[in-house]
Amino acid sequence: MRRRHIFTAGAGSALLAAPALAQTAPAIRWRMTSSFTRTLDITYGAGEYFCRQVAALTDGQFQITQFPAGELVGGFQALDAVQSGSVDAAYTGLLFAIGKDPTFALGAATPFMLNPRQQHAWCYFGGGNAMLNEFLKGYNMLALPCGQTGNQWGGWFREPIRDLAQMHGLKMRVAGLAGTVMQKVGVVPQQIPPGDIYPALERGVIDAVEYIGPYDDEKLGLNRVAKNYCYPGWGEGGTVFHAVFNQAKWAELPARYKVAIETAAQAATLNMMAEYDAKNPEALRRLVASGVTLRAFPNDVIDALYRATQEVYAEISARNPTFKAVLESQTAFRDLNYQYHQVADFQFDAMMLRLRRRN
Repeated sequence: MRRRHIFTAGAGSALLAAPALAQTAPAIRWRMTSSFTRTLDITYGAGEYFCRQVAALTDGQFQITQFPAGELVGGFQALDAVQSGSVDAAYTGLLFAIGKDPTFALGAATPFMLNPRQQHAWCYFGGGNAMLNEFLKGYNMLALPCGQTGNQWGGWFREPIRDLAQMHGLKMRVAGLAGTVMQKVGVVPQQIPPGDIYPALERGVIDAVEYIGPYDDEKLGLNRVAKNYCYPGWGEGGTVFHAVFNQAKWAELPARYKVAIETAAQAATLNMMAEYDAKNPEALRRLVASGVTLRAFPNDVIDALYRATQEVYAEISARNPTFKAVLESQTAFRDLNYQYHQVADFQFDAMMLRLRRRN
């Protein structure tokens, strides 16, 4: 009798536990629009990876389905769709939204600022995520870093860039504040979604393109039209992509689902950067073998772009206190960070490059 009593009590506890578990893990289905097409397998794939991780961490109870640019809304309309609530989330680069407010760009990449490690240190331990999400409240959104391209390249040009004069009148696809900066040195910047870049270059609508780096640029076929590939990527020392959520939808989520999203976003960031670091060197070899010439920007071009950047920052800061506060936070973090890394990581890299050249 006693054993039967114990068994019955255990069964009753299990029956009681099942509804309680269901209440804490409801079935939720979200739609997430991407700013990228399926062709760009790393950037679009990072959103897919994120969705899979969220599902795995919630035993399949929380499912997010990603849609490529153009299927629900255009690539540059992703944030509008999240803000209005017509989609629950977006996978995008915040720099695409500088038309709304240049502060968006500071969440992704800005000229002559943070490298990838500095970006993530600032986001998670320098107050960056909190500052950006306070800003995004005004747009009914919340965002988490969910991808990192690493340092981007300076761009593709039909003709070699030998001096600053050649930049005048050049029609160039370039995203974010880098376009505003280039305008100051005579470039005519064009905002073109990733899926439309190659046709614009091929038809001569634009003369030059800045996108990401060797792997994605090869995917887009940019080397078939332009043969001069320039570095360094002064405009985007590293670019953070974000998973962006409708604020009201986020507030409705159970706490464990929010933790799943946060965990999945960090995993997607690490995964994307590792994949680019593995595939960009291979792609660069193929590009050079196909006849592409790697060219460093002349010093007079870099110096002019740097001066123009400081002018742009000063002009925006004078009229936009939020931009000014975020920029000052990043700048202080960057400057302190470089004091350390110039005698740590940078010296290690310089040492290894010297030894490789010697041997």
